Amino acid sequence: MTEIITARPLTRETFTPFGDVIDFDTDNHYPINSGRCERYHALAQAEAAGENGKVIISLFRGTPYAFPLQLTMVERHPFGSQAFIPLSPRPFLVVVCPDGKDGPGTPQAFLTAPGQGVNYRRNTWHGVLTPIGETQDFVVVDRTGDGSNLEEFHFSHPYEIRLPEGFKT
Repeated sequence: MTEIITARPLTRETFTPFGDVIDFDTDNHYPINSGRCERYHALAQAEAAGENGKVIISLFRGTPYAFPLQLTMVERHPFGSQAFIPLSPRPFLVVVCPDGKDGPGTPQAFLTAPGQGVNYRRNTWHGVLTPIGETQDFVVVDRTGDGSNLEEFHFSHPYEIRLPEGFKT
């Protein structure tokens, strides 16, 4: 049996249990460089635990997925956070799960506003990078170092993730 989950708008309030929303909608900003630049300060905190843990910055190029999406697997990173910051103003799908008794709980799906990014907290179950409609590039801030920083969980049944009614890819 497939459970259906419809993505909802990504907001700081709804995403707080899983991490941080990275966007310009914050009061924590101020001018720098003689007023020629506005700094939106400390939007997320990168985590790098474990032996020889370091924060790294990478570029990812993600291929779009077909919708409705059949979600069969989520992953988490026990030693570090993972931030995805889009390099284009296109929305993408964010899937997260609270911790359950024997693995991840029921998934929740969010649709970012154009330009929004996310930072998954360390040990947060989440779906893979899921662009919508076209290939999309991202800056990714995560952890490198000793130890395995990837756990995958395969659900016993798929979840069907749908985009909100009327959303155009």
